[in-house]
Amino acid sequence: MHVLAKAKSPLSFITDSVLDLNAINFWLQKVNPLWSSNKALGKVVQKDTAAEGMVSLTIQVNRHFKFGQAGQHHPVFAVVDGIRYERTYSLTKLDAQHVLLTVKTLQGGKVSTWLAERAQAGDLVEFGAPFGDMVIHAMNQPLVLLAAGSGITPMLSLLKDMAKQNQLKDQPVHLMYWVKKQSDAAFVERFEKLASKHPAFSYQIFYTQEDVADSRLNASHVEQLTDVEKSTVYACGPSGFVSIAEQLFSHAQSFKSEAFSMSLMANDDIGFVNVTLTQSNKVLSIPKGQSILVALEQQNIKPKHGCRMGICNKCACNKAEGSTKNMVNGAQNTEPGNLLKICVNSAQSDLVIDL
Repeated sequence: MHVLAKAKSPLSFITDSVLDLNAINFWLQKVNPLWSSNKALGKVVQKDTAAEGMVSLTIQVNRHFKFGQAGQHHPVFAVVDGIRYERTYSLTKLDAQHVLLTVKTLQGGKVSTWLAERAQAGDLVEFGAPFGDMVIHAMNQPLVLLAAGSGITPMLSLLKDMAKQNQLKDQPVHLMYWVKKQSDAAFVERFEKLASKHPAFSYQIFYTQEDVADSRLNASHVEQLTDVEKSTVYACGPSGFVSIAEQLFSHAQSFKSEAFSMSLMANDDIGFVNVTLTQSNKVLSIPKGQSILVALEQQNIKPKHGCRMGICNKCACNKAEGSTKNMVNGAQNTEPGNLLKICVNSAQSDLVIDL
């Protein structure tokens, strides 16, 4: 008996071809750079200076892009010198097809330097799904926004959305914004216009390195405010700034924060511990005092990760056994069965983690 091979129908051929999404995307983007079968892509259409060392990129997005809520962050994927990197940025929605990405150049930052200095109109970036809970819900109580440096970007998004939703009409909102020098302050004209149009909105900018320097965030700034106990407070900036804000506003009705860079605590831990990876069935020796993510990467283990700052939770995994220390705030965790962010925690004892 002969077995006859069944000829593929034209539909089957097309189906098999479509399954190669990379090939489909390649040819789609030959026609239009923003066309894709599955990727959220954006094209730079305008580049403006926002402040000293800071630029705002107006980006046109395709139909796969998912707009987040004001104040949320997006993973941003960029190819720099042939290598694909992922970083996290807060975006501001401009209209149904455009977002504003504002970025400050960081010393040694490959993606921030590329975006701020090298990206031009026509360049493409890819986006991931939005995340973060520093968003505005319907509320009547006063709102205090605390920002340092590029922590101002989610605040702009929040304020723009509140103005659009008419929430700035009656709800008291006060923005306090810290930068080094006047040339570092971004979006000042936007805040001036909001304040002139909405009497319930006010703002202050503090310059900490001018000849007549303003003080960094301290208790005197809290004393300037009224009804803190009835206020919702949002803070965004370096982790040291956010940590101080959390202490000073512990009596606020509600406090939410996000830190965009880590200020690591001094760490004198020495020695090595064993970490057991249950999924890959490996046991490795890693140093104490170093982030678990970095330690694993140095041994050619590539865990899933995103922001590397403890924000996005992509690197979080279950810790079955062992003790860890948070490298940002020094908190130790010895309890089993906890979710562990390996980018901002170091091992204090032998560990068993679900990787």
